[in-house]
Amino acid sequence: MSPSALLRALPLAALLLLSPARAVRQARRPNVVLILTDDQDVCLGGMTPLKKTNALIAQMGITFVNAYVPSALCCPSRASILTGKYPHNHHVVNNTLEGNCSSKLWQKIQEPYTFPALLKAMCGYQTFFAGKYLNEYGAEDAGGVGHVPPGWSFWYALEKNSKYYNYTLSVNGKARRHGENYSVDYLTDVLANMSLDFLEYKSNFEPFFMMIATPAPHSPWTPAPQYTKSFQNVSAPRNSNFNIHGKNKHWLIRQAKTPMSNSSIQFLDDAYRKRWQTLLSVDDLIEKLVKKLEVNGELDNTYIFYTSDNGFHTGQFSLPIDKRQLYEFDIKVPLLVRGPGIKPNQTNKMLVANIDLGPTILDIAGYDLNKTQMDGMSLLPLLKGDKNVTWRSDFLVEYQGEGYNGSDPTCPGLGPGVTHCFPDCVCEDSYNNTYACVRTLSASWDLQYCEFDDREVFVEVYNLTADPHQINNIAKTIDQEILEKMNYRLMMLQSCSGATCRTPGVFDPGYRFDPRLMFSNHGLRARRFSAQFL
Repeated sequence: MSPSALLRALPLAALLLLSPARAVRQARRPNVVLILTDDQDVCLGGMTPLKKTNALIAQMGITFVNAYVPSALCCPSRASILTGKYPHNHHVVNNTLEGNCSSKLWQKIQEPYTFPALLKAMCGYQTFFAGKYLNEYGAEDAGGVGHVPPGWSFWYALEKNSKYYNYTLSVNGKARRHGENYSVDYLTDVLANMSLDFLEYKSNFEPFFMMIATPAPHSPWTPAPQYTKSFQNVSAPRNSNFNIHGKNKHWLIRQAKTPMSNSSIQFLDDAYRKRWQTLLSVDDLIEKLVKKLEVNGELDNTYIFYTSDNGFHTGQFSLPIDKRQLYEFDIKVPLLVRGPGIKPNQTNKMLVANIDLGPTILDIAGYDLNKTQMDGMSLLPLLKGDKNVTWRSDFLVEYQGEGYNGSDPTCPGLGPGVTHCFPDCVCEDSYNNTYACVRTLSASWDLQYCEFDDREVFVEVYNLTADPHQINNIAKTIDQEILEKMNYRLMMLQSCSGATCRTPGVFDPGYRFDPRLMFSNHGLRARRFSAQFL
């Protein structure tokens, strides 16, 4: 066996003990922990079950109440976290290999420049990953579980998509199969135990970065046995956009059956309860992690970030359950941070996105962000309470719809091009559910402007100050000048890269508008989604 193969076969404790020590002077640089949940909403009560997490992170630090993702789907969103880039720049458009999810091209073009790769290679951090990486990670056509992305000292990655039992982990490139024995196989608990082992045996001479990506609360929503009876009286929120017809919206939303059938409502209520039940094990993980850091004397020098890859919906506009849509419930996520210099029990209303996590963590490590190609901004000034920071007032949301070439067997009447259909013939996605939005939050406007890449170039606009649940599409009644400016801003953001993604928004003092470009060539947007980038 070669030396490299021998190292990959060693258990975590042995690998950590063999890790070479860096200079002692590096030990005081801050450590960073990033906890990433899967499909956890914030708009529909997704944080409610996490009492310990709220006490140990939110109340000890800062809660960003306007945190978003640029694409409401697992793989594109996770790629944005890792690269600090919008989807049109990292080119991961959906959860398939063909959509660049953990593909050979992703591995060649993007993985060497992710923020963990820079942390390890340029900043001397020891890095630890445990959990779900990208949905197609481990696919045979992309290297299988033997592929360990650059930047990770210790790698414990789930093959493919979220599960709780009967899964395979890549343990530093070697497959380890798990069964269905709760005490040794329940994935959230396995991730907790691996994380505690890392903290026990890691080098004390290097700062560390940990990324723990839980399966919860993603389907199949399998709770730990001790939590199967929790929340028996809980049901999905019946807010004003629950089980109503999505009038004046894109056809995919309008096709949903209203009112929903009793069976659909029972199904989504059951899913909602189980999602909460799975999150109780995440809450336990957070408690164990924080206690271990405290016992080690490292808590005061460690930033802890808690967030999700996208939101979720349960019955909004009569769509049973999923994500992918442009609305707040799908694109808005929790973001909690505690760490050195962060005052406790704070709330921040600035507009932040998951493309900011990579730049923030590199900034914490002391890396020069001017050397990166990232689209996001460092949150460090906000974490430190800087009152003079100039911040964004808008960001880009973009999604490329998926559909079958043939008719979905659940819903043949809708014809080809749809997918993720329910028995009631309600489909959650289609090829022309391809859209891009400017989400604006300024002193004067709380606005979302969206265009679909379809034959009619369908437009949706929402004033969230007056209509927080996005029921009324005001595209046909809003001031024409605002519509023109938002169209132009959307084109600019869809072609942005790096610093040009951080230029002033429509309602900022420094904004410049060239009316000659208004409602101009929509092909610019179409090209951003085309196959030539994959």
